[in-house]
Amino acid sequence: MSPTKVIIVGCGIAGPVLALLLKQKGYEPVIYERGKRDAGGGLSLMLQLNGLRVLSKIPGLVEKLSGMPIDKSTMFSIVPSDERLLVELEFPEQVRQHYGVGLMGVQRSKFLALLVDTVIEHGIELHFERQVVDVETTDEYARVKLNTGETDTASFVVGCDGLHSNVRTALFGMQQATFTGLTQTGGITEGVFSNEKPTMFNFYGLNMHCIAYAISKTQYSWAITQRESETKETWRAMDEAAQHSVRNGPFSQLPSGVGDLVLKSAQITKYGLYDRPKLESWHRGRVILIGDAAHATSPHLGQGANQAFEDADYLVQLLVKHRPNASQESTTAEFSAWFKEFEEARIERTAMLVRGARETGETRVVDGLEEARKRNDAVCAQWAEGGSALRRMQDLYNSK
Repeated sequence: MSPTKVIIVGCGIAGPVLALLLKQKGYEPVIYERGKRDAGGGLSLMLQLNGLRVLSKIPGLVEKLSGMPIDKSTMFSIVPSDERLLVELEFPEQVRQHYGVGLMGVQRSKFLALLVDTVIEHGIELHFERQVVDVETTDEYARVKLNTGETDTASFVVGCDGLHSNVRTALFGMQQATFTGLTQTGGITEGVFSNEKPTMFNFYGLNMHCIAYAISKTQYSWAITQRESETKETWRAMDEAAQHSVRNGPFSQLPSGVGDLVLKSAQITKYGLYDRPKLESWHRGRVILIGDAAHATSPHLGQGANQAFEDADYLVQLLVKHRPNASQESTTAEFSAWFKEFEEARIERTAMLVRGARETGETRVVDGLEEARKRNDAVCAQWAEGGSALRRMQDLYNSK
């Protein structure tokens, strides 16, 4: 019997990892991606313990990562009249010592290129500029319709097509993503903090928060979060005039190195932050959603990509559990039962993290000097208890 064919919609973060895990278990994944290869977009990712655990199941992948392990977390207030060091933590190094892997900052475009190269090396069929516009499920197969008018069928379909998922729309109808009320302006900068131990910085200001972390020995990725009117989520660089305005605007005057990050950034982008309301089910028949297509989140816990990897890993674990032979025939009712089991393990966990990310963004960005000082004091108190950082990471990673 031939291997079970699986159509994966989307070649962003979740799709390639799922395809590689399925291939290892004897499945025949086929990926359709609406965009071009090397289309770019986005700045960076913080790969965390739970995500790196999944990536380590793909032989040789983690060793090829072009990124920077993070050793330290430092938090500063840059509020006028309240500038101070709030917290300095060694928890990233503690996590790595405790578990063998920790946190790693990576440039998004390089990471995506590595995933695509690895998919191709493993002989997985991959089609760029092929947008899935509709999907249907029957008693015997699942079928996708492409923007070219072509169709393709498989045993089952996994929608990994992100925040603006066509698979989600096909299953559950059009649902607008929810703007969180926050935007980010960010870039990648050479030479600022380059002599520091690789660090994740959090800078707390008035009506703003800045995160910056190392992605190489000389580069830091940064993003400034503000509360303002909606800006669409495009992940593309701003035009030159807009970038010039940011480099020479108020951000460039911020203290503690934040201004230098902005002023010296080669490219600057701006985007709105969105999440999705909780779905009670992620599947219909032989079609299931994972990653941002199922539970898009704002970035304030750094768990968007890492939860997508958890999804992919657990889905494959369930398939192996119920279908030890990847070539065996399975009914639609069986797939539906397995996907329901998957949802029971994943929906509440991811919904909790989506809520937590939104709440974290809300508490980071406050206006008014008095409110900003209260927030700063709360940050100090939050991390004051000995060992609390490692315990918080264990809760986040669902680890003991």
